[in-house]
Amino acid sequence: MTETLISLLSILLGIIGAIGFGMLFKKYSFGIVGNTIAGVFGSVFFIKSFGRLGFNPQSIMQNETFNGVLFSINCIVSLLGGILGLIVLKLIKNRLNK
Repeated sequence: MTETLISLLSILLGIIGAIGFGMLFKKYSFGIVGNTIAGVFGSVFFIKSFGRLGFNPQSIMQNETFNGVLFSINCIVSLLGGILGLIVLKLIKNRLNK
């Protein structure tokens, strides 16, 4: 796997997390398109913020070897980033509507 493929998988997991969370909890849903956008930005923000702790794509593929533990952490953080992106977007929308 390359760093680019790991980054794309991370974004995809963020999208899946946001859409899945939106389907389970309808009050947080913005529809498929809105949830997709929230998932992309939430996933990218979380990976860029917390990836400095050592589970960014460059660390996963360090010295041309694949580190499965770091990849698993990356996947979990991406999934949570998509979910939290959707929640934060809903909180912002509620604050702006007041």
